[in-house]
Amino acid sequence: MTILLSDPRVAEVPVHDCGEPLVALDASFGPARALVRRGLAERLGLAQDLLPRGLRLHVVEGHRALADQRAIIARYSAEVCRLRPGISPHELHHLVARFVAPVDVAPHVAGAAVDLTLVDVTGEELDMGTAIDATPEQSDGACFSAATNISPDARAHRHLLGAVLKPLGLVNYPTEWWHWSYGDRYWALLTEAASAVYGPVEVTAKVPAA
Repeated sequence: MTILLSDPRVAEVPVHDCGEPLVALDASFGPARALVRRGLAERLGLAQDLLPRGLRLHVVEGHRALADQRAIIARYSAEVCRLRPGISPHELHHLVARFVAPVDVAPHVAGAAVDLTLVDVTGEELDMGTAIDATPEQSDGACFSAATNISPDARAHRHLLGAVLKPLGLVNYPTEWWHWSYGDRYWALLTEAASAVYGPVEVTAKVPAA
């Protein structure tokens, strides 16, 4: 059964923040130089080394400010309301949480998540079935990690992404093939950890490189 970030069990997971700082990923992960917790950065570096020669991870986003998370929720809520006139508040919350995490449990806000894909030696993105951030409505559900309405190549590339990230402890959010996290409440629930080790954090000073 798919567990969404809006599931009450996620919010019930305690957070005991380990205090790890945010660090900037180096240029090998792409020009975004995304900010993530140090432990996640280390795991991404190890995952990079597990990829076949000529391929690398391309991270487009890591840490996200609380204000940015709220803005994304507002935009997507408006889209869902436009497509489903008269939708109830309960159903709206459920549908929005398939794609955008509620602020109090959002892995990106904790610096615990990355949105990423695979690229070749030229920097060209591999076929993953959809673009990053394609909504369920835009993609006819092809954004779901286990979607069947994608090409064999895209399915193989998604499998490869999981093959290098899962052994290092990262978990995928099943409605977004590109979203992987470590140390947050959702990760703790799925891995049966006693608590999350990363909670919400804001950027308050210059962030060092990983």
